Amino acid sequence: MYKVFQEYLERSLLDRFDLQSRPIPAGLESQVSERGKHPATIQSWCYQCPEFRKIRYTYIDAGVSAQIFNCVIYPNYQYELPLLGIDFLSFGQVKNLIVMDFQPLFQDEAYLERYIHPLKRLHDSYPDLTQDLEMKFYDANQYFSKYLLFAKTDSETVKTRAFEAFKDYLNLYWEILAAAEPLNDPSDIQRIVKAQKDYDQYSADRDPASGLFSSYFGHPWAERFLYEFLFEDAKSVALAVQSG
Repeated sequence: MYKVFQEYLERSLLDRFDLQSRPIPAGLESQVSERGKHPATIQSWCYQCPEFRKIRYTYIDAGVSAQIFNCVIYPNYQYELPLLGIDFLSFGQVKNLIVMDFQPLFQDEAYLERYIHPLKRLHDSYPDLTQDLEMKFYDANQYFSKYLLFAKTDSETVKTRAFEAFKDYLNLYWEILAAAEPLNDPSDIQRIVKAQKDYDQYSADRDPASGLFSSYFGHPWAERFLYEFLFEDAKSVALAVQSG
């Protein structure tokens, strides 16, 4: 269901940036599961370029039982831009969850005005994709903006409205990047380094997808995937205890 989203993202990136492959740890690039009624495959891609230190996206294809597309784009440390976060999930072709946001690294007013407020116009254009849903695993005031797309919807809306919103959010993100001034002060850059590391730790500690990965591909593989690829700057609590 979300392959067209992935293909649009790839074309958009290749048209604008000088992408270089970024290594994925051995054994994590792809995997196949024969568990359950429908075999599941997971495949990931990762790139970098002068503007972005990490562009990662993953597709899980479990046939009619599940289709999942996840992507996070991390700007290089010289840019204080929000991260671009994308999560599209469909289960049984009837449960469809859309999440897309400019994920702010900071919550001060000046930062939000510069990088988040430009989203308001797009957000207001898609009221059907901005439902007031409860966040069960995350604090809505941390690493999320008030202009995120967050909706449960039907498959037809995914193919039409959600796809249009996806393209609009992507294009605005490229525009904000083009207007951004790189940081030069080492202390400012270190602030971004810490903020992105904190994001990885926060996300790894709460990511509900780890249970899904475990159910398809086993717990050991899922743990590696979470901490060595998705959120590589996070430290596993279990590993921290072992080394402590």
